[in-house]
Amino acid sequence: MPPAIAEPSPTPDQSAAGMRDMRLRSIVATILEAPTIRRHKLSNTEIAHQGFVLVRVLLENGVTGIGEASTLGGPRWAEESVESIQAVIEKYLAPALADQNAMMFEANAVRMSKAATRNFAAKAAVESALFDAVGRTLDLPASALLGGQVRDRIGVIWALASGDSGQELEEAREKLRLRQHKDFKIKLGFNTPDADVRRLQHLRAGLGDDVRLIVDVNQAWTEALCLRLFPALEELGVALIEQPVPASQRDAMARVASRTRIPLLIDEAAFTNTELASVASQACGSVYSLKLVKSGGLLELKRAAGIAQAFGIELYGGCLLESSIGAAAHMAVFSTLPKLEWGSEHFGPRILVDDLVAAPLVFEEFEIHVPSGPGLGMILDEDKVRFMARKAGSQ
Repeated sequence: MPPAIAEPSPTPDQSAAGMRDMRLRSIVATILEAPTIRRHKLSNTEIAHQGFVLVRVLLENGVTGIGEASTLGGPRWAEESVESIQAVIEKYLAPALADQNAMMFEANAVRMSKAATRNFAAKAAVESALFDAVGRTLDLPASALLGGQVRDRIGVIWALASGDSGQELEEAREKLRLRQHKDFKIKLGFNTPDADVRRLQHLRAGLGDDVRLIVDVNQAWTEALCLRLFPALEELGVALIEQPVPASQRDAMARVASRTRIPLLIDEAAFTNTELASVASQACGSVYSLKLVKSGGLLELKRAAGIAQAFGIELYGGCLLESSIGAAAHMAVFSTLPKLEWGSEHFGPRILVDDLVAAPLVFEEFEIHVPSGPGLGMILDEDKVRFMARKAGSQ
């Protein structure tokens, strides 16, 4: 028989009533659809509305915590969709956590893992809401519950993903002028390879050699195509190449990584920590993209960072176009990591026509500020949430 999950032992200043105050009264998941300021293209999809699942946990003490799950155009980037996330939370995760103490983060993560395999976005959203609720109860930022901050701001990368090099050049120049972003990630793979290279050439010529360019192929190229195109990317001074081949083709990614001077960024090839250790052992890349949607929670995300660095792999703060809520959950973890060599990509709040919170995250001098308030430090704008909430019966 497996060992029982340990329950907290009350300390002298914790009354039975006080312990009950931290127990979970309810968990509610709501699907939201937020329009974006422009179309955002990947190799396998494009979006004009970003889908979120907003999670609210209510504790017996009356405190509400919020979390968020993000997807890209349904179950295309990964297996989860907003519909599946909502269903898993309501039918499986919420019952597994009913009446549990929100402070028992590890025990609650175990309960969620027993209730549902994978479903990482759903679990991460619930765990984010638990950290938010506990932080609000204790008047502490979530980062304090994760070991404490080593930084209060993080460099932030902007993605160029319209496919129109003229529009993208104008967009990048405006970000530089406003001193919001100086590093840019270009989404490739939805055009022909030659068109991708011409687009990069146009951007490099227009932005100059001092601007750092990263490319994300989103698994769209073959090994042979990588070998043909990588020399051109090297000539253009590309700093990093994200997931050029399909995630399942780890041997091919390792061979490609060994034949270019540009470091490869591991993304879809590793979700779990076991997968991360495997691709690291195979030398599939030298940088890892940290994402809650892959790790399934703040605690596992921090463990993933440790595993990557144990293999000598540098860290990149990845995103899935989260609003300020999801971005703040990532910032809570990123701010506690001893190293974050490539900064973060959490520009998501700025690609939305309207964010979900009353006061969005602050972007200034090419950096994103880590929220300082209790929990995740975000306050919902209930009017915006009501406007973006999917109506019952709609698809």
